[in-house]
Amino acid sequence: MAQDISFQLDATDGKARAGVIRTTRGDIRTPAFMPVGTAATVKGMMPESVRATGADVLLGNTYHLMLRPTAERIDRLGGLHKFMNWNGPILTDSGGFQVMSLGALRKLDEDGVTFKSHIDGSKHRLTPERSMEIQRLLGSDIVMCFDECPSLPADRDRIASSMELSMRWAARSKAAFGDRPGHALFGIQQGGLEQDLRGRSAEALREIGFDGYAVGGLAVGEGQAAMFDCLDYAPDQLPEDRPRYLMGVGKPDDIVGAVARGIDMMDCVLPSRSGRTGQGWTRRGQVNLRNARHADDPRPLDETCDCPACQNYSRAYLHHVIRAKEMIGGMLLTWHNLHYYQDLMAGMRAAIAAGTFASWQTEFHARRAEGDIEPL
Repeated sequence: MAQDISFQLDATDGKARAGVIRTTRGDIRTPAFMPVGTAATVKGMMPESVRATGADVLLGNTYHLMLRPTAERIDRLGGLHKFMNWNGPILTDSGGFQVMSLGALRKLDEDGVTFKSHIDGSKHRLTPERSMEIQRLLGSDIVMCFDECPSLPADRDRIASSMELSMRWAARSKAAFGDRPGHALFGIQQGGLEQDLRGRSAEALREIGFDGYAVGGLAVGEGQAAMFDCLDYAPDQLPEDRPRYLMGVGKPDDIVGAVARGIDMMDCVLPSRSGRTGQGWTRRGQVNLRNARHADDPRPLDETCDCPACQNYSRAYLHHVIRAKEMIGGMLLTWHNLHYYQDLMAGMRAAIAAGTFASWQTEFHARRAEGDIEPL
């Protein structure tokens, strides 16, 4: 791996893996969930609060930051870590997924993508080289290579040509990344739900050689069953001695299923986005705090949780501030959700280390199946 960055696998249980990615800015315990700090902030959270939930690493977004406030400005101000007051590791995505989701606002060619900003309509150009430059200016610890991610369903020819383009871009990303001690570059496997295309993609990436490998192009509308089918083989196609990162996933049961299939890292906007809309994720599943049943409920959201929302506030209060559109509602629920997600990861790491992951999984699903506590 890159100098000063290493991956150590400490335990396996079935395909599930527990280990640590060591970086110059601190260790990332795996399996790891990365809260998404799209625009240099995890919405509704102070960086020290995010750290208090147990997060080791954050994700920043190349596309959003290049548009506003610009990577050049962040660089002048001392880099992304200093700018957003986060001293732990940061992974930045390459911008490929966001550009793909612009649809009609983008134009793709062999060299890269031209697109219009969703903010002001201004025209921009993103290539593998420019993506590497932006991520260098941001100063992220883990850099993602620039890829093209087709939305599913798509026909096999479209998926194949997209994957081959992504592999050419991966080679260009590696060349443009250069030699950067203390920084890692991850390649991204593509190939949709086609096992042989994913195999070809993995082979191309191995040949180029990366510090870690992502399974890209999932969680784009294919559904959990199809995603799990793909994860039954995709992680196995990637090097065993490198971290494996599943991009953009997901709900708690998606995450548990991914870890069971050999994934080490994940990210998703869900815990923070859900928090802002009144949804709490708990061991018993999802709870909608907007529902009238909580209006007179003096009990905490989850009596076993030690986050501030559960320790200091009732369901009735959370219901009230969410319905009244008070800022603290989204803040408290976001903290709770991120705390729950990090608790989930810690539980899996401990179970894998103890060799009890199968029974841990059974208990996880059984508790969720019970549903929320009975109304008063």
